[in-house]
Amino acid sequence: MALLELKDVNTYYGAVHALRGVSLKVEEGEIVTLIGSNGAGKTTTLRTISGLERARSGSITLNGQSIESLPPHQIVALGISHAPEGRRVFARMSVRENLEMGAFLRRGADVEKDFQKVFELFPRLKEREFQAAGTMSGGEQQMLAIGRALMAQPKILLLDEPSMGLAPILVEQIFDIVKEINQRGTAVLLVEQNAMMALGIAKRGYILQIGEVTLGDDAAKLANNPKVKEAYLGV
Repeated sequence: MALLELKDVNTYYGAVHALRGVSLKVEEGEIVTLIGSNGAGKTTTLRTISGLERARSGSITLNGQSIESLPPHQIVALGISHAPEGRRVFARMSVRENLEMGAFLRRGADVEKDFQKVFELFPRLKEREFQAAGTMSGGEQQMLAIGRALMAQPKILLLDEPSMGLAPILVEQIFDIVKEINQRGTAVLLVEQNAMMALGIAKRGYILQIGEVTLGDDAAKLANNPKVKEAYLGV
């Protein structure tokens, strides 16, 4: 049984058919990446998994449990966290307050332990703990968005374009941190514009085109596929 599995998922924006029979899965301990051009449906896929958009048909399961009809807060409670495109931090709230929002469904002393785990991953956030999130750099805000998602203790982390707008040196740092998160036991479903780097850390990948999965394979095979190279890797 896959940790997360989508079967024949169809999602609409009004009359627009955004996801067309999308099927994919993420196993325990994997990093899986979604690759596609702008408008292909990558963000919609993540939003549908996390309950922010509703699948009109098809199934989404987490450890075999159907979640496609659940509200977002229940999906978070079951173990799916979403670090959205554009970071979406609470600009007027402090770093610590943003992290507290990630743990809003949790109570108890172990929440403080997770603050320390996040600060170990992102020492910069510890330095900025009481600073307003909106005054930080883009890279720092991206760290905060990921840290906030981790505060929910997810089984699987949905990451949407974590490198967008960042300097190359920060992109490398973010990808190193994604690998570290995965090595600590959290599966990752990664949407990323830098397809080369995404395939470099992923175990498997899927190609999305106009809302459809057109190819799914091991990441190494996708990286060496001539059509994928030409379309997405600039080779």
